[in-house]
Amino acid sequence: MKTRIFSLLVLFLASLTMQAQIDRSVQPKPGPAPKVNIGKPTTFTLKNGLTVMIVENHKLPRVSATLTIDNPLIVEGEKAGVTSLVSALLGSGCTSISKDDFNEEVDYLGASLNFGSQSAFANSLSKYFPRIMELMADGALNPNFTKEDLEAERAKILENLKSEKKSVTAVAGRVQSVLAYGANHPYGEFITEETVNNVSLEDVKAFHNKYFKPNNAYLIIIGDVKTKDAKKLVKKLFKKWEEGTIVADKFDTTSNPTTTEINFINMDNAVQSEISVQNTVTLTMKDEDYFPVLIANNILGGGGDARLFNNLREDKKFTYGSYSSIGNNKKTISTFRATASVRNAVTDSAVVEILKEIKDISNNLVSDEELKSVKAKYVGRFVTGIERPSTIANYALNIITQDLPKDFYETYLERIEAVTKEDVLRAAKKYFLNDKLRIVVTGKGSEVVNALENMTFEGKKIPVKYFDQYGAPTEKPVFKKEIPAGVTAQTVLDNYINAVGGKDKLMNVTTIVQEMEASMQGMNMITTLKQKSPNMMMTDVSVVGMGSVFKQSFDGEKGYMSQQGQKRDMPAEMLAEMKARKGLFPELNYDSSKVKLTGIESVDGKDAYVVVVTSDTGKTTNYYDVASGLKVKKSETAKGPGGQEVTQETTYGNYKEVDGIKFPHQMIAPAAGQKIEFTTISMKVNAPLTKKDFE
Repeated sequence: MKTRIFSLLVLFLASLTMQAQIDRSVQPKPGPAPKVNIGKPTTFTLKNGLTVMIVENHKLPRVSATLTIDNPLIVEGEKAGVTSLVSALLGSGCTSISKDDFNEEVDYLGASLNFGSQSAFANSLSKYFPRIMELMADGALNPNFTKEDLEAERAKILENLKSEKKSVTAVAGRVQSVLAYGANHPYGEFITEETVNNVSLEDVKAFHNKYFKPNNAYLIIIGDVKTKDAKKLVKKLFKKWEEGTIVADKFDTTSNPTTTEINFINMDNAVQSEISVQNTVTLTMKDEDYFPVLIANNILGGGGDARLFNNLREDKKFTYGSYSSIGNNKKTISTFRATASVRNAVTDSAVVEILKEIKDISNNLVSDEELKSVKAKYVGRFVTGIERPSTIANYALNIITQDLPKDFYETYLERIEAVTKEDVLRAAKKYFLNDKLRIVVTGKGSEVVNALENMTFEGKKIPVKYFDQYGAPTEKPVFKKEIPAGVTAQTVLDNYINAVGGKDKLMNVTTIVQEMEASMQGMNMITTLKQKSPNMMMTDVSVVGMGSVFKQSFDGEKGYMSQQGQKRDMPAEMLAEMKARKGLFPELNYDSSKVKLTGIESVDGKDAYVVVVTSDTGKTTNYYDVASGLKVKKSETAKGPGGQEVTQETTYGNYKEVDGIKFPHQMIAPAAGQKIEFTTISMKVNAPLTKKDFE
């Protein structure tokens, strides 16, 4: 005991002595960044060119295998979609095992097995790993391509293309890439109905036979496996994989504009604008500028504490987030992009703020605090990453495929620490081309183009060029047409009322019961909507096999919402809105002083009158087809979390008559960040409902 007390006393006195010798008024100088000793995987190469990397890790009884083929970039051209089809068809069994037996065995072993057009991945318990590797090798090298499976996967792609036609995000992403790289570049070309229909079964087989070769292939095995056993297994399974000659495809690349310009793509159904301020760059991981560029981009838009985020979200409240990114690629050019999704009304203002931030970081030194903070993040991510066994193999793979110095990762922290504010400024000026930017805006032209055409930055107007939804140049669209003489908001509403059945019939409707079906993320949903005049309403959403997952009800006085058994009262703002409702057809009861006809716009290629209705709780914009008088779209704007305005849009179609009144039997509405199509399966008018139906 005396010895322990004496030891503690010595330590205490020593600490006092050390404190006395330290001048705490002087900030200590940081020591040199340590060199990191990163382990290396066991690596060997088969005669056919397949490079294998093995990392033993026996903490868990699992093993994973990743096969990557690092081929030159491929131009699909008039058969764009063949890569996607090959990816989908690989894994559908092999020449020796049927698709069903193949998948059943993988499931039985509790394993994961996935394929890409030039890749494969397997994960399983270590005791099943030899069999899973056999299945992976057999499925990858001896695929079972069938006409039946091809047509099934083709149908899926065609269905996705159909839904993407109205997706502002999908169109924006496509055109951003087309304008950055060119429509004939591997990163700029896109799938169409025509190109995917051009792909035959022979094309699929030919693609796999040409590109699924070991010449540029790397197999990484990580986990609870002995190296000698893994070597033996790999040689057995892959030694007969025949190498082949892979010739790189030729393609052109586009140039950055000679001066900053706005490239606008019109989407009539856009409730917000997708903005990408971009330019192309030539950058690889082994370039001297690599680390300064990474840090510059991180300070500009690398996360929630970066400049773009703080400006556009925290300060201006234009968006839920604004970010930037920059690529690196030894095979071709890459892109720098600063992006944001903003409401229509602030599109031009958001563009100006993004330009300001790019200009500032390209012309002025960043602060010491910004540089220190970003470096700390990179160091933290790097240190955390090297604790994972997969990192060892991935770093070794990068050194080979990216032609990096062998000590690239061992000196990683040194390279990060060596970046100065001057380096960041030089990199930003070189790679963020603030005077040659392509500002790609995808949005609703009738609401944003006028402001964009009159927008100035540093006293100069920025020219606006127009492109279609596939990136081809086009003339400026006609966004708003002149309203014919004699047409008013009231005449439009009257035409709608007459089109659906007439005022007398609508006034006699006291209840509506509607059932709709929809599919979301592979789940089949049934939505039951009950309404009773003047304002009672109940919505019940059930998922097949799960029962009711969401319910909302209002009995005329009080209301509640229930989600997966959790019930809560309806918020006061929503309650007030429900109480203010009058009747089942709002067009019968609009206050004429709060209704305005604002113009004619295109909805799905057809002219529609635009009628704006204001209220204490927000703004509703209705669109009525000029020819039929029917309502084809509704857009509602209200305050969302954080004070940002949120706009939700619903489209209507396939009107059918029920008891002399026309109701839309197709509705596309936003839900969980995506568009869901609801199809009416039953509709009842004046069915007996009581207050109990809304409890």
